[in-house]
Amino acid sequence: MAIRELSSLEKYLGLKKPNKYTTQGDKKVPVLQNNNGPPLVGLVTVACHLVKEAKHAELLGNSAEDRAVVQQWLEYRVTKLDGGSKEDVRTILKELNAYLEDKVYLAGNQFTLADIILYYGTHSLIVDLSVQEREQFLNVTRWFDHIQHVPGVRHHLPPVAVLRNRIYTSKNH
Repeated sequence: MAIRELSSLEKYLGLKKPNKYTTQGDKKVPVLQNNNGPPLVGLVTVACHLVKEAKHAELLGNSAEDRAVVQQWLEYRVTKLDGGSKEDVRTILKELNAYLEDKVYLAGNQFTLADIILYYGTHSLIVDLSVQEREQFLNVTRWFDHIQHVPGVRHHLPPVAVLRNRIYTSKNH
């Protein structure tokens, strides 16, 4: 899955020449064989490299604090989201929901690599939720819907209808 995410990120960034990836280990950690040096290993390492290669440093954050927040969420993706069990899903969604309560993006008011990578990581979780379950996590759902509509981000993933129309009462559904 990470290789498809990196390929989609390349397309979003407008990189013309697609990279060749391999995986290593049981967890299928992505590896990019870099012509200019040793191989780059890991989703976050490769994603950050691609952003820098495409000269879109703003996706890593504009200030030192924003860059730290972006790195924090990238690490969260790899340690909590990718490393979590099915039982952890509700806890992860609750944490994200609370964090996003007063934010448009994960790094405050700026769209970053953290939004892209967490969108890819949460897609399968959101798809598996019922409409009622999605409504329990309104902030995550709002953020997810916003990110999936950023042009060029969704590439390999199908769109997800996230909120039902609030005009109707629940008895009409």
